[in-house]
Amino acid sequence: MLARSIYRNALILAAFALVSIGLNAIFNHITKDKIKAEMQAKLARTLSDLVPPNQYNNDVYHDCVSLDSQGVLNASQNTRFYRMLNNGQPVAAVFTVTAPDGYSGKIELIIGVYHDESIAGVRVIQHNETPGLGDKIERRKSNWIMQFKGLSLDNTPGEQWKVKKDGGRFDSFTGATITPRAVLGAIEKGLSFFRIHKSVIFNSPNSCGAKHE
Repeated sequence: MLARSIYRNALILAAFALVSIGLNAIFNHITKDKIKAEMQAKLARTLSDLVPPNQYNNDVYHDCVSLDSQGVLNASQNTRFYRMLNNGQPVAAVFTVTAPDGYSGKIELIIGVYHDESIAGVRVIQHNETPGLGDKIERRKSNWIMQFKGLSLDNTPGEQWKVKKDGGRFDSFTGATITPRAVLGAIEKGLSFFRIHKSVIFNSPNSCGAKHE
């Protein structure tokens, strides 16, 4: 009787496990397209926030090149450079870069850079910095992140991409120097990588076709 009871309970548990797996599979299938659509919409909003849509006329989300930044951008995998074109002519590219040395860990940035190598805009997309201090890198918390528009390595050489405390040209936050220092370093690396690889970014075959996941 004991063996039969154990066997019956095992069958019941197995049935519950199979039902749970099945429900998860169904849920993932139902929500997969919705999640993908939401991610595309978020990306589209971010791209448009950095580079005004009236400046390009290509399908940006499906026009990009994937490059190995060889550690320069601190990416865990290849970096996608989304290309803005106007009648086939290069306008700008948008890509992500990671600052690994934030006060509370990695800071993920997205940067838009015009073909002339000037910054279209920078936004923080993920961080764990201290509320009320380091989180001032967020657009909704302060205008600090907005000051980079129009800057480039020509009008702001690499050695100036530091906080004033380190001999650079940028203000830090009261009580928080590590966070802006990390962001500035990441932006400078992003500009340097773009400058070196600009031709590859705009002239390589598209890596983000409509069927690309």
